[in-house]
This record gives sequence, C-alpha cells and structure tokens, in this order.
Amino acid sequence: MPGLYSSLKRVVVGRAYASERLAHERLPIRLALPTFAADALSSVAYAPDEILLTLAVAGYSAYAISPWVGLAVVAVMAIVVLTNRVIVREYPSGGGDFEVVEKNLGTAAGRVVGSALLVDYMLTVAVSISQAARYSSGVIPSLHGHETPFALGLIGLLALVNLRGVRASGVTLAIPVYLFMGTIGATVLVGAIEALSGTLGSAPSAGFELEPSAAFEHGLTALGASLLLLRAFSSGCAALTGVQAIGNGVPSFQAPKSRNAGITLVLLGVISSAMIMGILLLARLTGVTYVETPSAQLLRDGAPVTGYQQLPVIGQIAQAVFSPDSFMFYVVSVVTALVLFLAANTAFHGFPNLASALARADYVPHQLRVRGDRLAYSNGILALTLLAGALVWLTDADVTLLVQMYIVGVFVSFSLSRLGMIRHFTRRLRVATRRADRRAMAVGRAISAVGFVLVTLVLVIVLVTKLTHGAWVAVTMMAVLWAGMTAVRSHYRQVQHELALEPAAADGAESAVDLAALPSRSHAVVLVSTLDRPTIQALSVAAAARHTTLEALTIDDQDADVSALIARWRDLDMQVPLRVMYSPYRAFAAPVLAYVHVLARRNPRDVVVVYIPEFLVGHWWEWFLHNHSARRLRARLSHLPRVVVSTVPWQLGSAREAAGQIRAQASSSALARR
Repeated sequence: MPGLYSSLKRVVVGRAYASERLAHERLPIRLALPTFAADALSSVAYAPDEILLTLAVAGYSAYAISPWVGLAVVAVMAIVVLTNRVIVREYPSGGGDFEVVEKNLGTAAGRVVGSALLVDYMLTVAVSISQAARYSSGVIPSLHGHETPFALGLIGLLALVNLRGVRASGVTLAIPVYLFMGTIGATVLVGAIEALSGTLGSAPSAGFELEPSAAFEHGLTALGASLLLLRAFSSGCAALTGVQAIGNGVPSFQAPKSRNAGITLVLLGVISSAMIMGILLLARLTGVTYVETPSAQLLRDGAPVTGYQQLPVIGQIAQAVFSPDSFMFYVVSVVTALVLFLAANTAFHGFPNLASALARADYVPHQLRVRGDRLAYSNGILALTLLAGALVWLTDADVTLLVQMYIVGVFVSFSLSRLGMIRHFTRRLRVATRRADRRAMAVGRAISAVGFVLVTLVLVIVLVTKLTHGAWVAVTMMAVLWAGMTAVRSHYRQVQHELALEPAAADGAESAVDLAALPSRSHAVVLVSTLDRPTIQALSVAAAARHTTLEALTIDDQDADVSALIARWRDLDMQVPLRVMYSPYRAFAAPVLAYVHVLARRNPRDVVVVYIPEFLVGHWWEWFLHNHSARRLRARLSHLPRVVVSTVPWQLGSAREAAGQIRAQASSSALARR
C-alpha cells in the first residue's frame, strides 16, 4: 500500500526536490506579479460588478456616481499599497500583517489577524473561482445552472498545480494574467477611442428599464444617498483583497526580496487602479445595467424581462466595444474566466505561507509548517482546498453572497497591522540616534498613521453596511478560528511544560539522567500466535536485550490452535516460558492489554517491553490480504504508562525486493550528491 501511494504521488505531484533547490524556486518580478498580485488584478472582474449592483437598487440615475465610488476605492488602494511597502521593508520574513501585529500588539491581537487573513484567503479562492464559473457559463451556455460543481472542479485542479511547486504554478499563472491585462487594456483603449469618435456601441442591457427598490421609488434623500454610497464603496473595496498576499509571499521573491516586493506592490496598485476606473467609465458610457435579480429588476416596455441571461460587466462592455459574438468578445470572456480561476492561486501561496508562520508560533498544527516533496507547503494547500471548496458548496457559488463576507478579514488585518507599525516605529525612535534614520522612521510612522485612520474608517463602513448582509458569517468564522488557535497554543504550551526537564538542584549535582528516574527492572513480553520465523526472531532480539524477565504470551481465542503451539514449543525445547491466556469473548487485544497493565503496576519503577513480530509485504495488493490487528494493538499499548512497544519486522520475498530497490535509489542519490 505505501508503494502504491508513493507511485501515485510521483505521477500526480512529480519527483521530490532537494532542499537545496529552494533557492531556484524564488520568483523574479515578472513571475511574482502574476503570482501574488493576480487576486487584486483580477478583482476588476467583480469589484465594478458589485458597485453597480449596489447602486442599482436606487435606479439607473444612481449609476452616475459609480466613477466617484471608483475614485474613492483607488485612493484607498494607494494608501494601502504605500503602507504595505513600509511593512515588507521592515518585516521581510513572510509573516506580513500577522508578524507585525504579534510582535507589536501581542499574541491575542496576532491571533485576531491570523484568523482574519485565513478567512480572507478562503474567501479569495471561493469568490474568484465562483466568478470564473459565472464567466464560463456565459461563454459555454451548457454550464449554466452547473456553476457549483464546475467551481469545485476548478479548485481541485488549482490545488494540483500548486502541489507541484511554487515556480511551476508561477509559470503556469504568468501567461494568462498578462493576457488578461492586455485584453482589458485593449478593451479600455479601443472603447475610449470609440467614445471620442462617437462610434461606441451600447451594452446588451442598455435598453432595459431599471426598477428601483421600494425604498428608493421616490428618489434619493441625503441620508439614503449617503448610505447607498457607503455600501457601494464597501463593495468596491473588494478590489483591495489580495494586496496583503505580497507581504506574506516575500520569502518567495528573488533577492533583494524587500525591494522586489515593493516594486511588485507599486505595479499592482497602478495597473489595478487603471483597470477599475477604465471599466467603470466604460460601463457608464455603454449604459451597462447590472442587477442582482434580472427577472425582477429589469423591465422592457414596463413588463419584466424574461429569458435574459445577464452577463458580467466586462462581458457586456466587450460586446459593446467589439460587437456581440465577435472574436474579441470571446477572447475577453475566456481570458477573464481563466485569470479568475488562476487568481485564486494568490491565496494558494499566501494561505500556506501564513499557516506556516502560525504553526511556528504554535497557533495551528505543526504539520502546516513542513514543506512537501516539491518544496511547497502541501498540507496548507490541501487545507485551503477543503475549506474553500466547502464555502463554494455551502453558498452554491453565489458571488454576491460571498463578496458580502469577503473584505471584513482583510481590513481587520490592515487596521491592526498599521497600528502595529506605529508602535514599531515609536519604539525604534526611542533608541535611534542617527538623524537620517530618525527621519526615515518618522516618515514611516506618519504613513502608517494615515493608513491606520483610513483603513479603520473603511472597516467601520464595511461592518455597518455589510454585517447583516453576510459579513456576520466571516466574523463568526474568525471568532471560531481565534478560539481554535487559542486552544492549540494552550495545548502546545502544556505539552512543552510536561516534557521539559525539571531544573537541576542548586548544587548542580543532579543530571538529566538522575531527573529521568532510571527503571529498576525491565520485563519483556513477546507476543506469539504461531511458532514461525518472525516469532523466533522476536524472541532472539528480546533475549539479546537481557531484560530482567522474559516470557512469551499467546491468547487462546478459539481461533488459534493453541494446543498445537504448546506441543511445538515443547518439541523444540524453547527456553522461554510460554504463558497462555484464555479469551472467552474471542478478543485478542483486551487480554494482552490487561496482562501488560497488571505487569507494569507491580512496581512503579518497572518497565514492560512488549515485542510484536510483524512481517512486511512489498506489493500494495498484499497489504489488503493480511490482518492488521498487530498495528491496532501497538497503538493501544502505547497509551499504557511505563510500557514500551517494539516491533520486530520480518521481510517477505516481495518486501526484500522492494528494499533492494530502495537501497539502489539511495545509492544513486548518494552518488548524485557526491
């Protein structure tokens, strides 16, 4: 069975990489930009949609303020990028916002940020993949109504790509992301030229009437307009999710890491802002009407529209700029769907890196800090796959619902990390003496202070406008993760306390061996079911260890021929006494556990060593053909106090062949290293 698993793993994931190859897995800027900024860049495929969808409740006239909402989002983007550059310069180890907060605001605040970012990465995958499924159904009508299983398949495929290694996924992602930037840039440029020349077409939804919500039938009041503007702004701030991934991914950049990460942040901010504003302006010029429920909110000649499949905003703009069913329309739709699919790759880098940092701090299981065969954090990738897939399945791939949960976590981390940077620079200013250093620190603190005020204001707006619309789910998930991290940390602290050696005496006379209390006697018990080669080998190993007492133990469970075993034992004149225990209920493990437990309780300074003979097989199919009671018994014996379990393996012919292959592979690897 292990051989089959290893073979399948090699086929799916690829051959293992040596640790020395990690330096070759570093990403240059040209690959780091699509790898870590793909989420924020691809947000133009859903952030403008959510702005227009929110404004649609007030009627078509409310669309006039959509470019101003976009400008507000761009302003926040600029501040976030600027403050993130400060963070990657000061904290280049890859902890990002989590490291900043934990080191400057304490462990409790660090767990808040850790839980917030983990939730945000889950939602990044869920939102991007769900929107990709929506674009795909616009191009392939047969997918309409089957977006959820299609999205789950995409998540699985993306996980497989990432399990094959960081650089492999970066190369895979680069071409589609650059194609996406090129097609969106071409769409905006051609649309601007057509608008100036008066040849710009209309979106397919431009001819519909928009039915406003009942609360806005009589127009916008000052209070209503303000609340609507804030809701649209908070929806548009989904464009800022993914910016934090660069801070978590600094270790994956080529040297100089901090400088390259800072350049990537600036490129991300400029390109993403230009695309968002271009899409919003073209949506306004082409008359795009985007609503949550077309059959209820769109009218034609006063009657509800029926049989209309609403395309996302970029799809409608592409139809207006390049005409419906044109080649460029399909290119824009396919590339957008593809980049949304691959944009989730940002989270597949950020989540495992963050989980690794959390594991090093004892907040999550330590398995998440271990790199896999391809030098990626495989356990983190698998965990993200399961969690994001559960979100897609539970929400039925509803992008609008997922976006309502989306940006709470990232702005919690933005706010606390900027506060942490203020404290970081304040502490450094107390001990800095050089004027140039103090000036740079003062500038960094001022930037962080402005960023803290702005992102905290946005966080309050998000909570006020979105809490009852679905953001409460993200807040609940964060609270559950925070409680889980607290429990995990408490467990690891308790384990460390129990395993630590007690302090030595004041005179220093006691050693670690003295503190460990050496056992006075050791009793060996060899489990026997039949007298064969594995049993003889186990008896020999136990005898060679020279225990205080040595005996063989067999169980009469009416299945084994105990009388034949006793006769054979006498015929061979075995010098080890054989104890037979009767099991009236045909249980094998319970009598063994009871006897060993009684033997260990005779003296608190005694140790019982149980020898279990076990034969090994070499083929996966042989693994299913043999009883695994020995393994189950070994697991239960391990929980008894002062009991040591020793497995004595005996290799069958197929196992010896497999062992020979392993030795040959080891020899070739050693030669390659030399």
